[in-house]
Amino acid sequence: MAERDTAALEGFPVQLTLPVRWGDMDAFAHVNNTVYFQYFESARIAYFERMGIIEGTPSGAGPILASTQCRFRAPVTYPDTVTVGARIPEVGDDRFRMEYAVWSERLATVAAKGEGVVVSFDYASGSKIPLPEAWRAAIAEIESSQLTG
Repeated sequence: MAERDTAALEGFPVQLTLPVRWGDMDAFAHVNNTVYFQYFESARIAYFERMGIIEGTPSGAGPILASTQCRFRAPVTYPDTVTVGARIPEVGDDRFRMEYAVWSERLATVAAKGEGVVVSFDYASGSKIPLPEAWRAAIAEIESSQLTG
């Protein structure tokens, strides 16, 4: 297994390592494109947990994914292990932009990059709301910590 180039995920304070499962592959013998969005989701939820905003089913303010995209750079296949990094480089009035990177241990490269826009949402009223100050503070702390987990 190749050693991970730590520079490739530098600047991603939330990182998690996931095994590539046999069932993740499709008829073209590589990880199906939909699985990358699951990788992003896992990293996004890990980030939210670090922020302290995941507490089960939201009834008040909570995050909601408004958009997401992926740029595929190299085909990942089984067996492999990926490390998914997440960061928030941009915070707006009612939303923030997340960036993701998927590092393949076997290929020793970033296999995919992605991003998503997350909106602060009031689940009771069904409308977007200003980003809570507690979220802003948590993001600032996480982004300055550069911890992995």
